[in-house]
This record gives sequence, structure tokens and C-alpha cells, in this order.
Amino acid sequence: MKTLYFILRLILVLASVSTLVGCATTATGRQQLILMPADQINQMGITAFQDLKAAQKILTTGKNVNYINCITQAMTHTFTNASWEVVLFVNDSPNAFALPGNKIGIHSGLITLTDNPDQLAAVIGHEISHVLARHSNERLSQKFALQQGLMLSSKISAPNTQLGKTALSLLGLGGHYGIILPFSRLHEQEADILGLTLMAKAGFDPQQSINLWHKMAQANKQHVSEFLSTHPSYHHRIEILSQHMPTALVLREKAKALDRNPHCTP
Repeated sequence: MKTLYFILRLILVLASVSTLVGCATTATGRQQLILMPADQINQMGITAFQDLKAAQKILTTGKNVNYINCITQAMTHTFTNASWEVVLFVNDSPNAFALPGNKIGIHSGLITLTDNPDQLAAVIGHEISHVLARHSNERLSQKFALQQGLMLSSKISAPNTQLGKTALSLLGLGGHYGIILPFSRLHEQEADILGLTLMAKAGFDPQQSINLWHKMAQANKQHVSEFLSTHPSYHHRIEILSQHMPTALVLREKAKALDRNPHCTP
């Protein structure tokens, strides 16, 4: 009887989400399961970002704020006319994150670590790519969809609950909410490839992405940050970037021919 009840309940759950199930395809050609409404995911990202801005010290003016806006705008304008909000958090750790709803957070420590706008563009492009590839939605779908059906959708947006904290960590905010749930190696690799493409199309030097990860590796020996501890090894990352570098260099040459040559100075 319990088995029958479970089967019937599972059928009802599957039926309840059937209208939202989608086999989306990422820019790398990978199919993914997307169950959560995009509007809800975006609102979660917007709300979480507002909470972070209220809880942490941020800078709203100055040369570094102009610097990160210049880099981000150069990249986002290559694929959308939508605006992205970029906020500089006063934090010494070399960290950055992007959230659904077109939100980007950059720690001041990342500006200190990077040598040039191309290296910073590599990190920003990687984080933006997580959003563009719907990795947060995919993880939330996998985590919650078949546990209790869409009845969970009204609960996962509450950041004060344990379920809400877990949901927010799946957006990419693990350390900020006490739970670290890093993106999978597949998601990280995909974000590396897409991020490399984004920076190259915007006119940034993709080869600087490899220099960046050499610097990250050196920094990790001195200070283990959340960003470094929740990402794949730099050896693997450099290998993937090197494999896709020839294509990225071609894209950069095309960008230069289109007069895309960002002049962003810290």
C-alpha cells in the first residue's frame, strides 16, 4: 500500500511540474533540466543581492567602481542590451560572484590581486557565464524538484530558513549564507569555456586568463579564500583554457576588427 501511495504521489509531482519542464541547451551544446520558473530564480538573485548590499560595506563611487563597470559593460554589451548591476564590496578576499537577475559582486581584494583588466575580465566572464548557462536553475531543479514538487517553490526564497539558505547557496552564495555548495566540475568547466569566449568577443586578451590562474594558485598558498577553495584545481582549469585558446584568439581578432578594444583602467 505504501509503495502504491509513493508511486501515485510521484506521478502527481511529475504531473505538477510537467508544464515547466524544459530540456534547455547551453551555449556549449549540453542539454540540461530546467524546472524552476526563470522569474522566480531571478527574483531570488535580486533579493539575495539586496541583502548582501545591506549587510556588507560597499563602494558606490571612485575609480575602482568605474573600472569594474567598464569591464562588465564591455562584455555584456556583446550579447545583450540588458543592464547588469555591478557592486564593489570592501573585502580583501580575491572573490567575485554573479547572480540571476543580472547581478555581479566583486570583492576589492580581486582588484588588488589582478594585474590588468584582462585578468579581471576572465573572472567576471566566468561568473557571468554561470548565470547565462542557467546553472543556478539547473542545480535548484535537481535538488528540489522531485522531493516535494513545486510546493517548495514558495519556500526556497525565504533566506532565513534552512531550506532557503540551501537554495541561496545553490545560486552561488554558499559562503555568505553559511553553506558552501560549489558548482559541479561540469558547471565550472562550462563557465570557463563560455567566460573565455565572452572576454575574447569583447576584445580582452584571453591569454591573460591563464596568467590569472597562475596568480590565483600563488595566492592560494598564502591565503585560502572561498573562491579558490570551491573551484577546481588551477592545473585542470589552465588545461581547459589552453585547449580552447586557439578559438578564443580568433574571436579576439574578430573583435579587434570590429573596433572592440576596451580601455578600462583601475
